[in-house]
Amino acid sequence: DEDRTGYRRAAFKHWVDADKDGCNTRAEVLKAEAVIAPEQGVRCRLTGGEWYSPYDDRYLQGPRRLDIDHLVPLAEAWDSGASAWTAAEREAYANDLGDGRALIAVSATSNRSKADQDPTTWLPPAVGYRCQYVTDWIADKTRWTLSVDPSEEAALAQTLSRCPNTPVTVTLAR
Repeated sequence: DEDRTGYRRAAFKHWVDADKDGCNTRAEVLKAEAVIAPEQGVRCRLTGGEWYSPYDDRYLQGPRRLDIDHLVPLAEAWDSGASAWTAAEREAYANDLGDGRALIAVSATSNRSKADQDPTTWLPPAVGYRCQYVTDWIADKTRWTLSVDPSEEAALAQTLSRCPNTPVTVTLAR
């Protein structure tokens, strides 16, 4: 069973500049996922550019219309085992650039509708992306050795039943 006791978003230091190049994690994801590259200004300020938000099957212009989604939300990670991690492990999770599925640029609207929900209560509005979403969810949880509760497992299995022969590839974090 999951337990949200003690959860604080601040327990996951995020949007750090891990490689000290002047761009924080949010900017790194935006640069990596741009369909049309944005202009990079002073202090890694991004302007222009275009992105595809797979959650709602939309193209968006300008970085301000996008959020960077933790595929497995920070609160869900906490519930699933991150509560026992060190501060450094939580920071690594919150800024995970080692697997392109962990952090994803999506429309602010879709990210905020998802909030901290798991596949039991939220799936992307774009039905055609749901198989990818749940396989990425499983890969991210496996990558970080996070648990899956029974209702979450049932929701994942139900969605995957409509995704024949869809492989799940995992890149381990540690």
